[in-house]
Amino acid sequence: MSFFDEGDEPTRVRTRPARPRRPATGSRGPAPPDRQTARTRQAIALAGLVVLIILIVLFVNGCLNSRKENALKDYNRNVTAVINDSDGSVGKPFFQLMAQGARNASDLQGQVRQLQANAEDDVKRAKAFSVPGDMSAAQRNLELVLNLRAEGLTKIAGLIPSAFGRGQTADGAMRSIAAEMQSFLASDVVYRARVEPLINDGLVKNGIHGQEIAGSRFMTNGVAWLNPTYVSDRLTGSSTGTGTTGQPTPGLHGHGLLSTAIGDKVLQPSTTGAVTTVPASANVTFTVKFANQGDSDERNVKVSVNVKGAGKNITVPKTIAQTKTKETQTVNIPLGEAPPVGTGTTVTVSIAKVPGEENLTNNRSQYTVIFTRG
Repeated sequence: MSFFDEGDEPTRVRTRPARPRRPATGSRGPAPPDRQTARTRQAIALAGLVVLIILIVLFVNGCLNSRKENALKDYNRNVTAVINDSDGSVGKPFFQLMAQGARNASDLQGQVRQLQANAEDDVKRAKAFSVPGDMSAAQRNLELVLNLRAEGLTKIAGLIPSAFGRGQTADGAMRSIAAEMQSFLASDVVYRARVEPLINDGLVKNGIHGQEIAGSRFMTNGVAWLNPTYVSDRLTGSSTGTGTTGQPTPGLHGHGLLSTAIGDKVLQPSTTGAVTTVPASANVTFTVKFANQGDSDERNVKVSVNVKGAGKNITVPKTIAQTKTKETQTVNIPLGEAPPVGTGTTVTVSIAKVPGEENLTNNRSQYTVIFTRG
């Protein structure tokens, strides 16, 4: 049998078992969630986003609130610093200088000029503040307060040389200085009535409590400085011879009457037995000459003339604003009404005692005068 003859038998074919089919979706990943699951997931994501936005808003708002609160507190601290400087470094030394008594006018003016410069620095300092919106009204009033103080010092410094002059010039300067003192009083009132309450309102409005708000008192001794006589007394160191403590200044005090005349007629004291005849007129005027014989200038010195004869007594007083030590003063005192005519009258001229004056023997003199017609 041929080898090839064996091929007549059927050929056996081996087949491998088929692999199980994967689901058709296996190649495309997991199956999509159902609609309800998708909506739930979307809601959770949206809620998370909303929470995140809220947290960011709260964080930003908290930062802004904290920043605003700090700005308000910083402003209050800045106001406290500048107003304390104004009161302590300007107002206090100014009134101490003004009350120290007589001194060199140019030295006093220089010292007040320096305080004026300090006050102007306070104004510049306040204008440079970072001002929160809720404090804008307080800031306007604060600047007004500081400007009133700086301007008042400027004007007073300019008046000081005249205040140490004589006569009407000095009196006018004293009145002007007293008027300028009203600027300081006004500054204290504006601060108390406007600045303090407005700062407090700004803090409370923003929920800030427990902050100390500075007070202010620039003007010492209250309204006394509005009186020209008080200003003069403090500035010159005497109030009819008294110093800043109210006690007489050291040394001698007093005046001496030198002469009395009516027109060109000098009256002779009645102690000499002399009788002076003087033509009566519609406006008899006595010219009284006296001297400040003490060691201090005196203020508000009262001189009076009394005419006693037939009918009622006539008394006319006059106050001299200031007498200078060791200098002679002349004052004219009109009688103001017709004196008794044709009869002897006793004319008494006197200078009132000043504090600290001990010798009064030369303060007063009497004269016998007959007023005649024509």
